[in-house]
Amino acid sequence: MIRRLSLNPTITSNPESTMSAYIVVDANVHDPEAFKAYAERVGAILKAHGGKPIANNSPASLEGDWCPKRMVILEFADEKAARSWYDSPEYQEIIPLRQVAADDSLVLVPGL
Repeated sequence: MIRRLSLNPTITSNPESTMSAYIVVDANVHDPEAFKAYAERVGAILKAHGGKPIANNSPASLEGDWCPKRMVILEFADEKAARSWYDSPEYQEIIPLRQVAADDSLVLVPGL
């Protein structure tokens, strides 16, 4: 199957296929020492839900004023898996560890 990609914002995917989903994190860690407690646990929880990091670094701003200190992108098989990770009791338990050490925003982005 050949798919054409356009810049039209109304792009739709094949409803019969499973789309990947991404959690994008705009992170500003202000207490690296406290953040270690979160970092030591999040990887195993992510892996248990089929997630994997595909980017974790300082981005370069190309346009506009948005320039996050650190950008993390997590990939999941689909939106259900991403929500399952985020809503899991294990992840919910460590969210306060992240929140005390960092100011960040998370968004869920369905793939195409």
